[in-house]
Amino acid sequence: MSVTFLQVALGGAIGASLRYGLVLSALRFSAAGFPIGVLTANVIGSFLMGAFLIMAETRGLVSLSPFMMTGVLGGFTTFSAFSLETFSLIERGQFGSAALYVTLSVVASILALFLGVAIARGIFA
Repeated sequence: MSVTFLQVALGGAIGASLRYGLVLSALRFSAAGFPIGVLTANVIGSFLMGAFLIMAETRGLVSLSPFMMTGVLGGFTTFSAFSLETFSLIERGQFGSAALYVTLSVVASILALFLGVAIARGIFA
């Protein structure tokens, strides 16, 4: 088994555990079952992905990309959970919440990635 494969596996375990903890913590803030935990993980993960991308390029840390980007952040953010949460909202007839969740997840995650890139460029570039 290659070292890179083990880095991804370890990172994925860390990221998935962090997401699980975040989702559990966010339950107390969730109105009517709105999946705020997964939304938060996707936005934070996208921000960190953007920041790490620039930091890795400018600091010569590209070798950490499998661990951090594919493993930790890939395990932390997941569109399979996003898809499941969207399906659950639709199945419960909460079409407005489903549309809001999809829109916020996509737009906020992309904006967070841009913000992460901009901040990282200001710090590391």
